[in-house]
Amino acid sequence: MSESKVYIIHENWEWTEHLVKWLNEKQIPYEDWNLTSGVLNLSEEPPKGIFYNRMSASSHTRGHRYSPEYTDQVIKWLEFHGRTVVNGSDAIELEISKVKQYLSLEKAGIKTPKTVAVLGRENLVDAADQLNIYPLITKHNRAGKGLGVQLFNNKEELKAYVDGPLFEPSVDGITLLQQYIQSTDGRIHRSEFINQKFLYTVSIDSSDGFKLCPADECVIGEQSEVLETSSKFKIIDPLPEERQKAYEFFLRKSNINVAAIEWVQNIEGDIFVYDVNTNTNYNSSAEEAVNVFAHEHLATYLGELLEEEFSLVTVK
Repeated sequence: MSESKVYIIHENWEWTEHLVKWLNEKQIPYEDWNLTSGVLNLSEEPPKGIFYNRMSASSHTRGHRYSPEYTDQVIKWLEFHGRTVVNGSDAIELEISKVKQYLSLEKAGIKTPKTVAVLGRENLVDAADQLNIYPLITKHNRAGKGLGVQLFNNKEELKAYVDGPLFEPSVDGITLLQQYIQSTDGRIHRSEFINQKFLYTVSIDSSDGFKLCPADECVIGEQSEVLETSSKFKIIDPLPEERQKAYEFFLRKSNINVAAIEWVQNIEGDIFVYDVNTNTNYNSSAEEAVNVFAHEHLATYLGELLEEEFSLVTVK
């Protein structure tokens, strides 16, 4: 495979090194493309290989405000030259917009919570009257890591937050007001897909709040102690076949290769999808408990794509 590599597009090494470990173990050649800054020469052709985009919507929280925008340009350049991009331009478009996620999910016949998108802090309380559902939550349109997620039981609580010093604006200026879905057991679920195929579902205890990033780097300090004592993250039984097929269909229609689909079941038994994460992370404790490692499956998938690419290159 000397003529081609796997190129990992990202902005956060801590979320990337776990994949690199498996690429090294499987002797799959790779190159690290950290797009926290860069220069893109449009007159040059990209190298040969497979390009895996794992750019995150939460990059601005690590000081990389414009990395997703720059990554979008780089991906368009790669696609223009016919390179294989895992999670290409369609995926990054959904990664940085929950509004676009919900529209794509609904188009695929997948139920999402009732949502109003609001530009302008001064419009939020009146917009909540349009939604006319309490309790409701606020969240950022461009988010990740549970950014901006707050629960409000009534209009007075919402108004106090909007008018107060703790209000947290979204990086794109768009705040979502959303129907709060009360879980049957206080847990939400994150179903992981690689190569548009279901791998496993993680059940996550949400009783401590909405910041539920599964990456090991997200559960540090006090959260780490909670994880060890309460089994915050658990890999559970597979999805029902009908729902698995529906989610896989959505990923195919949306040209997303690797993703987590986050969903919750309410007390009436209805299922709502509230997030699609195309920069997905995995929890090592949950995986070790069942001896299934998503980064291993991901490395294998990328290696198979590289092998196919290399074969095509050598034939030419």
